[in-house]
Amino acid sequence: MTGLLPDITPDPPAGTLGAFTRAQLVRLCEIVGLSPADTEAYAQTLVEALGPAAERSLALPPPTRTFLSDDHTPVEYSLSFSPGRAPVLRVLVEPGCGADTRAENGRIGLDVVRAMARRWDFSTERLDEIEDLFFPAQPKGPLALWIALELVPGGVPKLKVYLNPAASGAKRSAKTVRKALRRLGHKRAYAALPKADGHPFLALDLGRWETPRVKVYARHLDLSAAEAGGLSRTGSGPGPAEIQEFFRAAAATDDLDRRPGLSCHSFTETETGRPSGFTVHIPVRDYARDDSEVLDRAVDVLRTHGMDPAPLVGSLSALTTRRPEDGVGLIAYLALAHQQGHPPRVTAYLSSEAYAVRPPTKQGRRAPAEVGAEL
Repeated sequence: MTGLLPDITPDPPAGTLGAFTRAQLVRLCEIVGLSPADTEAYAQTLVEALGPAAERSLALPPPTRTFLSDDHTPVEYSLSFSPGRAPVLRVLVEPGCGADTRAENGRIGLDVVRAMARRWDFSTERLDEIEDLFFPAQPKGPLALWIALELVPGGVPKLKVYLNPAASGAKRSAKTVRKALRRLGHKRAYAALPKADGHPFLALDLGRWETPRVKVYARHLDLSAAEAGGLSRTGSGPGPAEIQEFFRAAAATDDLDRRPGLSCHSFTETETGRPSGFTVHIPVRDYARDDSEVLDRAVDVLRTHGMDPAPLVGSLSALTTRRPEDGVGLIAYLALAHQQGHPPRVTAYLSSEAYAVRPPTKQGRRAPAEVGAEL
Protein backbone atom coordinates (compact mmCIF):
# COMPACT_ATOMS: atom_id res chain seq x y z
CA MET A 1 0.00 0.00 0.00
CA THR A 2 1.25 3.50 -0.79
CA GLY A 3 3.09 5.08 2.13
CA LEU A 4 3.85 1.88 4.08
CA LEU A 5 7.41 1.32 5.23
CA PRO A 6 9.14 -1.54 3.37
CA ASP A 7 12.00 -3.57 4.87
CA ILE A 8 14.56 -2.17 2.43
CA THR A 9 14.25 0.95 0.31
CA PRO A 10 16.85 1.65 -2.37
CA ASP A 11 18.43 5.08 -2.42
CA PRO A 12 16.36 7.45 -4.58
CA PRO A 13 17.90 8.59 -7.87
CA ALA A 14 19.96 11.78 -8.01
CA GLY A 15 17.97 14.93 -8.62
CA THR A 16 14.93 13.71 -6.71
CA LEU A 17 13.23 14.98 -3.56
CA GLY A 18 14.36 11.90 -1.67
CA ALA A 19 18.01 12.18 -2.70
CA PHE A 20 18.08 15.89 -1.89
CA THR A 21 16.55 15.65 1.59
CA ARG A 22 18.42 12.43 2.39
CA ALA A 23 21.75 14.14 1.75
CA GLN A 24 20.73 17.11 3.89
CA LEU A 25 19.76 14.84 6.76
CA VAL A 26 23.03 12.89 6.56
CA ARG A 27 25.04 16.10 6.84
CA LEU A 28 22.94 17.34 9.76
CA CYS A 29 23.36 13.99 11.56
CA GLU A 30 27.11 14.38 11.26
CA ILE A 31 26.94 17.89 12.78
CA VAL A 32 25.10 16.66 15.91
CA GLY A 33 27.41 13.66 16.31
CA LEU A 34 25.15 10.74 15.44
CA SER A 35 26.98 7.55 14.50
CA PRO A 36 27.25 6.42 10.86
CA ALA A 37 24.89 3.52 11.60
CA ASP A 38 22.28 5.78 13.18
CA THR A 39 22.70 8.30 10.37
CA GLU A 40 22.06 5.66 7.73
CA ALA A 41 19.05 4.30 9.60
CA TYR A 42 17.47 7.73 9.93
CA ALA A 43 18.20 8.69 6.32
CA GLN A 44 16.50 5.47 5.23
CA THR A 45 13.52 6.22 7.46
CA LEU A 46 13.07 9.66 5.92
CA VAL A 47 13.09 8.28 2.39
CA GLU A 48 10.61 5.57 3.36
CA ALA A 49 8.29 8.07 5.03
CA LEU A 50 8.18 10.19 1.86
CA GLY A 51 6.92 7.18 -0.08
CA PRO A 52 6.60 7.62 -3.86
CA ALA A 53 7.33 11.35 -3.56
CA ALA A 54 10.94 10.46 -2.71
CA GLU A 55 11.54 9.50 -6.36
CA ARG A 56 9.90 12.62 -7.75
CA SER A 57 12.26 14.81 -9.77
CA LEU A 58 13.02 18.25 -8.37
CA ALA A 59 12.58 19.55 -11.91
CA LEU A 60 8.85 19.04 -11.33
CA PRO A 61 6.73 21.24 -9.05
CA PRO A 62 6.28 20.16 -5.42
CA PRO A 63 4.01 17.11 -5.05
CA THR A 64 1.45 19.28 -3.23
CA ARG A 65 1.19 22.83 -1.93
CA THR A 66 1.99 21.67 1.56
CA PHE A 67 1.49 23.95 4.53
CA LEU A 68 4.68 22.54 6.07
CA SER A 69 7.09 24.98 4.41
CA ASP A 70 7.10 28.21 2.41
CA ASP A 71 8.37 26.52 -0.77
CA HIS A 72 6.14 23.44 -0.26
CA THR A 73 8.94 21.00 0.53
CA PRO A 74 7.27 18.28 2.68
CA VAL A 75 10.31 18.14 4.99
CA GLU A 76 11.59 20.49 7.71
CA TYR A 77 14.46 20.09 10.17
CA SER A 78 15.06 21.51 13.62
CA LEU A 79 17.89 21.69 16.12
CA SER A 80 16.95 21.83 19.80
CA PHE A 81 19.67 23.32 22.02
CA SER A 82 20.21 22.85 25.76
CA PRO A 83 23.09 24.17 27.88
CA GLY A 84 26.16 21.93 27.93
CA ARG A 85 24.80 19.34 25.46
CA ALA A 86 24.96 18.62 21.77
CA PRO A 87 21.78 19.79 20.03
CA VAL A 88 19.05 17.27 19.26
CA LEU A 89 18.15 16.91 15.60
CA ARG A 90 14.55 16.44 14.52
CA VAL A 91 12.95 16.03 11.12
CA LEU A 92 9.33 16.81 10.29
CA VAL A 93 7.76 15.08 7.28
CA GLU A 94 4.36 14.91 5.59
CA PRO A 95 4.01 11.25 4.52
CA GLY A 96 0.86 11.91 2.50
CA CYS A 97 2.43 14.59 0.31
CA GLY A 98 1.36 13.99 -3.25
CA ALA A 99 -2.02 12.50 -2.34
CA ASP A 100 -4.91 13.62 -4.51
CA THR A 101 -7.17 14.48 -1.57
CA ARG A 102 -6.80 15.53 2.06
CA ALA A 103 -8.56 12.32 3.12
CA GLU A 104 -6.06 10.18 1.22
CA ASN A 105 -3.22 12.26 2.67
CA GLY A 106 -4.46 11.42 6.16
CA ARG A 107 -4.91 7.72 5.42
CA ILE A 108 -1.35 7.47 4.14
CA GLY A 109 -0.05 9.31 7.20
CA LEU A 110 -1.88 6.97 9.56
CA ASP A 111 -0.55 3.95 7.65
CA VAL A 112 3.01 5.22 8.04
CA VAL A 113 2.59 5.90 11.77
CA ARG A 114 1.24 2.39 12.33
CA ALA A 115 3.99 0.83 10.25
CA MET A 116 6.52 2.67 12.42
CA ALA A 117 4.70 1.42 15.53
CA ARG A 118 5.05 -2.18 14.34
CA ARG A 119 8.70 -1.68 13.43
CA TRP A 120 9.69 -0.03 16.71
CA ASP A 121 7.14 -1.75 18.97
CA PHE A 122 5.18 1.16 20.39
CA SER A 123 1.47 1.71 20.91
CA THR A 124 -0.79 3.99 18.87
CA GLU A 125 -3.60 3.68 21.40
CA ARG A 126 -3.73 7.40 22.19
CA LEU A 127 -3.91 8.30 18.51
CA ASP A 128 -6.59 5.64 17.97
CA GLU A 129 -8.73 7.18 20.73
CA ILE A 130 -9.03 10.51 18.90
CA GLU A 131 -8.72 9.44 15.26
CA ASP A 132 -12.34 10.17 14.38
CA LEU A 133 -11.99 13.79 15.54
CA PHE A 134 -9.13 14.56 13.17
CA PHE A 135 -9.87 12.32 10.19
CA PRO A 136 -13.49 12.88 9.09
CA ALA A 137 -14.72 11.61 5.74
CA GLN A 138 -14.21 15.01 4.09
CA PRO A 139 -11.48 16.78 6.06
CA LYS A 140 -10.90 20.51 5.80
CA GLY A 141 -7.97 22.71 6.73
CA PRO A 142 -4.35 23.01 5.64
CA LEU A 143 -3.00 19.60 6.72
CA ALA A 144 -3.95 16.06 7.65
CA LEU A 145 -1.00 14.54 9.53
CA TRP A 146 2.68 15.30 9.96
CA ILE A 147 5.27 13.13 11.69
CA ALA A 148 8.19 14.55 13.67
CA LEU A 149 11.09 12.21 14.41
CA GLU A 150 13.52 13.09 17.19
CA LEU A 151 16.77 11.45 16.11
CA VAL A 152 18.35 10.06 19.27
CA PRO A 153 21.34 7.68 19.43
CA GLY A 154 20.43 4.05 18.83
CA GLY A 155 18.60 4.30 15.52
CA VAL A 156 15.09 4.32 17.02
CA PRO A 157 13.58 7.83 17.02
CA LYS A 158 11.10 9.39 19.37
CA LEU A 159 7.98 10.13 17.38
CA LYS A 160 5.41 12.90 17.49
CA VAL A 161 2.33 13.30 15.31
CA TYR A 162 0.80 16.66 14.41
CA LEU A 163 -2.95 16.73 13.83
CA ASN A 164 -5.29 19.37 12.42
CA PRO A 165 -7.98 20.71 14.81
CA ALA A 166 -9.71 22.36 11.83
CA ALA A 167 -10.34 19.01 10.11
CA SER A 168 -14.11 19.43 10.66
CA GLY A 169 -13.98 23.17 9.99
CA ALA A 170 -12.11 26.11 11.48
CA LYS A 171 -15.10 27.14 13.60
CA ARG A 172 -15.01 23.73 15.29
CA SER A 173 -11.28 23.79 16.09
CA ALA A 174 -11.65 24.72 19.75
CA LYS A 175 -14.37 22.12 20.27
CA THR A 176 -12.21 19.47 18.62
CA VAL A 177 -9.27 20.31 20.88
CA ARG A 178 -11.47 20.17 24.00
CA LYS A 179 -12.90 16.78 22.99
CA ALA A 180 -9.45 15.37 22.24
CA LEU A 181 -8.03 16.52 25.57
CA ARG A 182 -10.95 15.03 27.48
CA ARG A 183 -10.67 11.67 25.73
CA LEU A 184 -6.98 11.59 26.57
CA GLY A 185 -7.75 12.17 30.25
CA HIS A 186 -6.93 15.89 30.39
CA LYS A 187 -10.42 17.05 31.35
CA ARG A 188 -9.31 20.35 32.87
CA ALA A 189 -6.55 21.19 30.41
CA TYR A 190 -8.42 23.36 27.91
CA ALA A 191 -9.53 25.79 30.62
CA ALA A 192 -5.86 26.39 31.48
CA LEU A 193 -4.96 27.65 28.01
CA PRO A 194 -4.56 31.37 27.24
CA LYS A 195 -6.83 33.19 24.82
CA ALA A 196 -5.83 32.66 21.20
CA ASP A 197 -6.80 33.30 17.59
CA GLY A 198 -7.11 29.64 16.72
CA HIS A 199 -5.41 26.30 17.29
CA PRO A 200 -3.34 25.22 14.28
CA PHE A 201 -2.10 21.91 15.74
CA LEU A 202 -2.56 19.29 18.39
CA ALA A 203 0.45 17.01 18.81
CA LEU A 204 0.90 13.64 20.51
CA ASP A 205 4.11 11.98 21.65
CA LEU A 206 4.24 8.33 20.58
CA GLY A 207 6.99 5.81 21.14
CA ARG A 208 9.84 5.89 23.63
CA TRP A 209 9.19 9.09 25.55
CA GLU A 210 9.94 9.11 29.27
CA THR A 211 6.83 11.22 29.90
CA PRO A 212 4.57 11.39 26.80
CA ARG A 213 2.94 14.76 26.18
CA VAL A 214 -0.17 16.13 24.56
CA LYS A 215 0.69 19.51 23.04
CA VAL A 216 -1.79 22.24 22.11
CA TYR A 217 -0.58 24.99 19.77
CA ALA A 218 -2.21 28.42 19.65
CA ARG A 219 -2.00 31.23 17.10
CA HIS A 220 -1.68 34.85 18.31
CA LEU A 221 -2.33 37.68 15.85
CA ASP A 222 -0.44 40.95 16.36
CA LEU A 223 1.35 39.43 19.33
CA SER A 224 3.43 41.91 21.34
CA ALA A 225 6.43 41.15 23.51
CA ALA A 226 4.46 42.11 26.61
CA GLU A 227 1.57 39.83 25.64
CA ALA A 228 3.96 36.97 24.91
CA GLY A 229 5.42 37.38 28.39
CA GLY A 230 2.01 36.64 29.87
CA LEU A 231 1.12 33.55 27.82
CA SER A 232 2.70 30.80 29.90
CA ARG A 233 0.37 28.90 32.22
CA THR A 234 2.96 26.47 33.63
CA GLY A 235 3.72 28.23 36.90
CA SER A 236 7.42 27.41 36.38
CA GLY A 237 10.14 27.92 33.81
CA PRO A 238 11.02 31.21 32.11
CA GLY A 239 9.18 34.18 33.56
CA PRO A 240 7.61 37.09 31.67
CA ALA A 241 10.84 39.11 31.54
CA GLU A 242 12.86 36.24 30.03
CA ILE A 243 10.16 35.50 27.45
CA GLN A 244 9.98 39.17 26.47
CA GLU A 245 13.76 39.35 26.18
CA PHE A 246 13.75 36.30 23.89
CA PHE A 247 10.90 37.73 21.82
CA ARG A 248 12.71 41.02 21.18
CA ALA A 249 16.06 39.36 20.50
CA ALA A 250 14.56 36.91 17.99
CA ALA A 251 12.11 39.22 16.22
CA ALA A 252 13.94 42.58 16.57
CA THR A 253 10.54 44.15 17.12
CA ASP A 254 7.95 44.57 19.87
CA ASP A 255 5.02 43.42 17.76
CA LEU A 256 4.45 40.54 15.33
CA ASP A 257 2.21 42.39 12.87
CA ARG A 258 2.83 40.06 9.91
CA ARG A 259 2.94 36.30 10.33
CA PRO A 260 1.52 35.53 13.81
CA GLY A 261 3.43 34.13 16.74
CA LEU A 262 2.62 30.72 18.19
CA SER A 263 2.50 29.37 21.70
CA CYS A 264 2.37 25.77 22.81
CA HIS A 265 1.38 24.21 26.12
CA SER A 266 2.13 20.56 26.83
CA PHE A 267 0.26 18.34 29.28
CA THR A 268 1.59 15.23 30.99
CA GLU A 269 -0.53 14.73 34.11
CA THR A 270 -4.30 14.66 34.31
CA GLU A 271 -5.14 15.69 37.87
CA THR A 272 -4.59 19.45 38.08
CA GLY A 273 -5.08 20.52 34.47
CA ARG A 274 -1.90 22.58 34.73
CA PRO A 275 0.46 22.32 31.75
CA SER A 276 3.96 20.99 32.35
CA GLY A 277 5.56 22.75 29.41
CA PHE A 278 5.41 26.00 27.45
CA THR A 279 6.97 27.20 24.19
CA VAL A 280 6.82 30.50 22.31
CA HIS A 281 7.58 30.38 18.56
CA ILE A 282 8.75 33.46 16.65
CA PRO A 283 8.47 33.35 12.80
CA VAL A 284 11.81 35.09 12.36
CA ARG A 285 11.96 34.87 8.57
CA ASP A 286 9.13 37.41 8.31
CA TYR A 287 10.89 39.96 10.50
CA ALA A 288 14.31 40.18 8.86
CA ARG A 289 15.92 41.22 5.59
CA ASP A 290 17.79 37.95 5.05
CA ASP A 291 19.13 34.84 6.73
CA SER A 292 22.39 36.53 7.65
CA GLU A 293 20.43 38.84 9.93
CA VAL A 294 18.40 35.95 11.35
CA LEU A 295 21.54 33.91 11.99
CA ASP A 296 23.14 36.80 13.90
CA ARG A 297 20.08 37.03 16.12
CA ALA A 298 19.99 33.27 16.65
CA VAL A 299 23.65 33.18 17.63
CA ASP A 300 23.06 35.95 20.17
CA VAL A 301 20.02 34.14 21.60
CA LEU A 302 21.94 30.87 21.97
CA ARG A 303 24.89 32.54 23.65
CA THR A 304 22.58 34.41 26.02
CA HIS A 305 21.16 31.05 27.13
CA GLY A 306 24.60 29.44 27.51
CA MET A 307 24.39 27.33 24.35
CA ASP A 308 27.01 26.74 21.66
CA PRO A 309 25.89 28.28 18.34
CA ALA A 310 28.50 26.44 16.22
CA PRO A 311 26.16 23.55 15.22
CA LEU A 312 23.55 26.03 14.00
CA VAL A 313 26.11 27.94 11.95
CA GLY A 314 27.32 24.66 10.44
CA SER A 315 23.80 23.47 9.73
CA LEU A 316 23.19 26.21 7.17
CA SER A 317 26.01 24.99 4.93
CA ALA A 318 24.75 21.44 5.47
CA LEU A 319 21.45 22.48 3.91
CA THR A 320 22.52 24.76 1.08
CA THR A 321 25.47 26.24 -0.80
CA ARG A 322 23.83 29.66 -1.06
CA ARG A 323 24.98 32.58 1.07
CA PRO A 324 22.72 33.54 4.00
CA GLU A 325 22.36 37.06 2.60
CA ASP A 326 20.94 35.70 -0.66
CA GLY A 327 17.61 34.64 0.80
CA VAL A 328 15.35 34.61 3.85
CA GLY A 329 13.60 31.60 5.32
CA LEU A 330 16.36 29.06 5.83
CA ILE A 331 15.81 29.65 9.54
CA ALA A 332 12.03 29.77 9.70
CA TYR A 333 11.32 29.96 13.44
CA LEU A 334 13.17 30.40 16.70
CA ALA A 335 11.49 29.03 19.80
CA LEU A 336 12.08 29.20 23.54
CA ALA A 337 10.81 26.06 25.27
CA HIS A 338 10.53 24.87 28.84
CA GLN A 339 9.47 21.45 30.11
CA GLN A 340 9.07 20.93 33.85
CA GLY A 341 12.18 19.38 35.38
CA HIS A 342 14.44 20.40 32.48
CA PRO A 343 16.45 23.53 31.65
CA PRO A 344 15.06 25.89 28.99
CA ARG A 345 15.71 24.96 25.36
CA VAL A 346 16.11 27.06 22.24
CA THR A 347 14.99 25.48 18.97
CA ALA A 348 15.82 26.64 15.45
CA TYR A 349 13.52 25.38 12.68
CA LEU A 350 15.35 24.93 9.39
CA SER A 351 13.93 24.84 5.87
CA SER A 352 15.02 22.39 3.21
CA GLU A 353 14.49 24.82 0.30
CA ALA A 354 14.31 21.90 -2.11
CA TYR A 355 12.13 23.89 -4.52
CA ALA A 356 12.66 27.61 -3.98
CA VAL A 357 14.46 30.29 -2.01
CA ARG A 358 12.56 33.32 -0.75
CA PRO A 359 14.49 36.39 -1.87
CA PRO A 360 15.72 38.91 0.70
CA THR A 361 13.01 41.35 1.68
CA LYS A 362 12.75 44.85 3.02
CA GLN A 363 11.79 44.99 6.67
CA GLY A 364 8.17 46.00 6.88
CA ARG A 365 7.05 44.06 3.80
CA ARG A 366 4.11 41.87 4.70
CA ALA A 367 4.42 38.12 4.26
CA PRO A 368 2.10 36.39 1.78
CA ALA A 369 -0.91 35.20 3.73
CA GLU A 370 -1.06 31.75 2.17
CA VAL A 371 2.40 30.47 2.97
CA GLY A 372 2.79 28.40 6.07
CA ALA A 373 5.34 26.48 8.16
CA GLU A 374 3.29 27.38 11.24
CA LEU A 375 5.49 25.22 13.43
